[in-house]
Amino acid sequence: MSFAPTQHRSKWPVWLCWLAMVLDGFDLVVLGTVIPTLIKTHELGFDAVGATWAATISLVGVGAGALFIAPLSDRFGRRRLLVACVLWFSIFTIAVVFAPNVAVFCVFRLLAGLGLGACLPAALAYMNDYAPAGTAGKSTTRTMTGYHAGAVATSFLALMLIPDWRMMFIVGGLAGIALAPFLWFKLPETLPSAAASTTEAREPAAARASFRDLARKPYPLVALAIAAASFMGLLLVYGLNTWLPQLMAGAGYTVSTGLVLLLVLNVGAVVGLVIAGILADKHGTKKVVLLWFGLSAVFLAVLSVKIQSELLLNLAVFVTGVFVFSAQVLVYAWVSQLFPAALRATALGFAAGVGRLGAIMGPAVTGTLVAANIAYPWGFYVFAAAAAIAVVALVAVPHTIRAVREESTAERP
Repeated sequence: MSFAPTQHRSKWPVWLCWLAMVLDGFDLVVLGTVIPTLIKTHELGFDAVGATWAATISLVGVGAGALFIAPLSDRFGRRRLLVACVLWFSIFTIAVVFAPNVAVFCVFRLLAGLGLGACLPAALAYMNDYAPAGTAGKSTTRTMTGYHAGAVATSFLALMLIPDWRMMFIVGGLAGIALAPFLWFKLPETLPSAAASTTEAREPAAARASFRDLARKPYPLVALAIAAASFMGLLLVYGLNTWLPQLMAGAGYTVSTGLVLLLVLNVGAVVGLVIAGILADKHGTKKVVLLWFGLSAVFLAVLSVKIQSELLLNLAVFVTGVFVFSAQVLVYAWVSQLFPAALRATALGFAAGVGRLGAIMGPAVTGTLVAANIAYPWGFYVFAAAAAIAVVALVAVPHTIRAVREESTAERP
């Protein structure tokens, strides 16, 4: 589907998809900001077990949304699904405020997660449909800066609002409800509807994209390798965001130092996303994503050594954030380049959905190490190994499978 020339393109899609990712970033850290208060006050009956269950079920919902709801945007259009997901997430985020107990709290978090999980692949697929040719890397990483900007903003919001944990969810929900009308009225649809009189609309395959398509040549090995890298990438993102302060406390640093380092880590992520997108478009996404995961492994291993200088410590964590988080986003950028538009959201949903299993595994594995009092330095060794495994998984993925797709297309009558 063609759009107006680049100079005439509206900036609304860029900013609106970025704001949608801010909401996703909100969800990344909001539970972590309210859990200490809930456990301390035992409100709703929360204890450590209930908090762990709430955190886990939230990620299950996000993973299910990415796997089973995000692909619907390949059938019904990115814009419609994005608006529906934002509204769905916002309604159930506000509903959390009215939960009478831990069980209902968890149900609402599960339901909110379904919308959030589909939001990210739909937004990234939209931006890659809309972006000018040759800018997929920059478009993806720029959009995903909203993810970490949302995490940073939510951390600051928590400093102002906690211990009023309910207000955290009210603000997040209302923000989504306010965004939805702009998404509906200001986003042009990037995929034609089933009734549209376009070439793509007349092709039945475009309207029936599903995970079965990923099992057809030449996609299976590519999809599995990308999913493995996404698993490892989100294991790092969620593992570090959940346990970095505790890992640093285990190394002998103060609690306040650990919290500052968490902020420094996410600031590094935003910087890394900007740099990674520019380099990926210039030198090829495969080269950059392999380099980024490789350097992530190196710097995560470096953090296993206690650094006495506060300046050097902050610098090391900042650089780690630059590579770790943008490496994961480059995986999404590569998916957007490898798969055709009609299958793009399905492939992104598969990568993000499998990746969310890593998001569950990261905090769980690190939490086990914390319970065993060996989180430092072994937590960083585990993280470094995960980054190295991602490199191995991605080495065999081709730079592009466009030629194969074109050959398949040419064979059709």
